[in-house]
Amino acid sequence: MTAVLERGLKPSWSWLGVDIYRIFHLAAVFGLTCVLLKVIQLYHQRQKLIKAFSRFPGHPTHWLYGHVHELLEGEVLNKVEQWSQKYPYAFPLWFGSFSAFLNITHPDYAKALFARGDPKDNVSYRHLVPWIGKGLLVLHGPKWYQHRKLLTPGFHYDVLKPYVLLTAESTKVMLDKWEQLIAQEKSVELFEHVSLMTLDSIMKCAFSYESNCQTDRENSYIRAVFDLSYLVHHRLRIFPYHNDLIYWLSPHGFQFKKACQPAHRHTDKVIRERKESLKDEREREKVQKKRHLDFLDILLHAKDENGAGLSDEDLRAEVNTFMFEGHDTTASGVSWLLYCMALYPEHQQKCREEIKEILGDRTTIQWDDLGKMTYSTMCIKESLRLYPPVPGVSRQLSKSITFHDGRTLPEGSLVAVSIYLIHRNPSMWKDPLVFDPWRFSPENVSDRHSHAFLPFSAGSR
Repeated sequence: MTAVLERGLKPSWSWLGVDIYRIFHLAAVFGLTCVLLKVIQLYHQRQKLIKAFSRFPGHPTHWLYGHVHELLEGEVLNKVEQWSQKYPYAFPLWFGSFSAFLNITHPDYAKALFARGDPKDNVSYRHLVPWIGKGLLVLHGPKWYQHRKLLTPGFHYDVLKPYVLLTAESTKVMLDKWEQLIAQEKSVELFEHVSLMTLDSIMKCAFSYESNCQTDRENSYIRAVFDLSYLVHHRLRIFPYHNDLIYWLSPHGFQFKKACQPAHRHTDKVIRERKESLKDEREREKVQKKRHLDFLDILLHAKDENGAGLSDEDLRAEVNTFMFEGHDTTASGVSWLLYCMALYPEHQQKCREEIKEILGDRTTIQWDDLGKMTYSTMCIKESLRLYPPVPGVSRQLSKSITFHDGRTLPEGSLVAVSIYLIHRNPSMWKDPLVFDPWRFSPENVSDRHSHAFLPFSAGSR
């Protein structure tokens, strides 16, 4: 009877000769072995990082979170600025227990790093790839040089000169909108308006595209850029989100994919419509007569040494990169300049008087006027010093590096250059928090460290 019951309780697949309990046992052993191996790997990784950064003292870390929990509590830039005063030149920043950057805050260290050709890091930049693709911002090595060489003619002075009037037109649209808003006697968030103006400008100048984005009530591309910028920054600060599987299964990962869709639709539409317009013989003749092509036409007509053009993937990546980087960082720089001008009306008045004198009876800035705007240029540079549009860049060392003080970092280490902190380094700038445009007068610039002012970084970008 007992034997009959035992046979009845056996799983239905036992006739195949499979012992389900043995399978569970083996699976458990395999799983525990994998976990153990991962723990050992992470332990060795942490020990390697501790050894690499042993000569760089820094702020105390939490055993699990590193510095992340402190950075999440308040203003990140203010906090690291406090740490930079205690640990000059460079200090480690830990994102959890198994990932860390050396954060450079002194021009001597920045100069040593930028003199090399190290690739961008494989942590922060890779999070941008699903959005902008592998364009100039993300590429490195031979492909970066190939694309850079290809695009350089698009920034020739003769190409840039007519852009001044096009940008002036876009700015006038923005100012007309502001005049209407002023009548409502309410405060206005300028950054979105400035972003639309810079997007409108770059669409006209670099892509020969009339977007009318400033007069559209709701611009889905600008909204997508805001959302994607926030989500990339958020992902960097949440260590588990550095894992692709965890991130793409999370609510924020779904948000990111959703926000990419309008951004990609916008880019694809611009490329598609330009390709269509170039099918017209008159438009092709107009392009052929140009001494210098604009950015998108360079991409569409580009050929390598074998006569092959850019792939659709490369084309889309470069357009995505230039459209985002070209309008967003400019919008940030212009917005902070307006903030500084509002905060320091005495400097604003000097700029106004200078520009009025240059313009005379005219109402629009021309190319030749730009070189005469001495004081305004000094104010722009001082604003970029205090509020750089890109506060930092990062690299992964392709070989070990030795800094001027003898401290070294091994190959593979992640290094971040904090442009924000270099611009506020008290050993380079007297009263660094004071807005003083005269820092950029010719006599003051001549004695300054070559890497003390890096609003657009240095080296390969």
